[in-house]
Amino acid sequence: MGRSPENKRQIVADLKEQLEQAQLAIVIDYAGLSVAEITKLRDQLYPLGASCKVTKNTLMQIAIQDLETWQPMSEFLKGTNAFLLVQDDLPGAIKAYQAFQKETKKTAVRGGVMEGQVLNEEQIKALTELPTKEQLYAQIAGGIKAIPTKLAVGTNAVPTKLAVGINEVPSKLARALQAVANKEEDQAA
Repeated sequence: MGRSPENKRQIVADLKEQLEQAQLAIVIDYAGLSVAEITKLRDQLYPLGASCKVTKNTLMQIAIQDLETWQPMSEFLKGTNAFLLVQDDLPGAIKAYQAFQKETKKTAVRGGVMEGQVLNEEQIKALTELPTKEQLYAQIAGGIKAIPTKLAVGTNAVPTKLAVGINEVPSKLARALQAVANKEEDQAA
């Protein structure tokens, strides 16, 4: 028994909502995967802010027709497709899929779309080199932490250098006076 028109409209609405929140969509050929394997992939992607949707290509086509950013995906809508919709951790989600793909050897990347641009498999793999959200937070925190440290070191250096300079003034003055006195003695003699 097929889906009712109302049910199909709901699926399209859900797809649109998820696409609007996604940063990246990867289209994979899932032929040969069991329900248990797809469930395992979903379980691996969910903690990383990604989901795996298996839906008819025609329903995905309807969902993307009003979303200009995702329209390039239409070139991949042939055959048995699953859609990995990544919201948060791009490198983490791609690595999780790659590990799944290596383990099962049953899926293939057809392509992806990010910010309205079509991505091939190599470009998708290149995204794994981006730092994760946690790594970016750590880099920002380290940079913020370094500012007060450098400021404190610089602030402490100013009085030290000033004190050294003040201590040098009398000795340099004494040497200058001695040199003048020596010069006067030489001229007198």
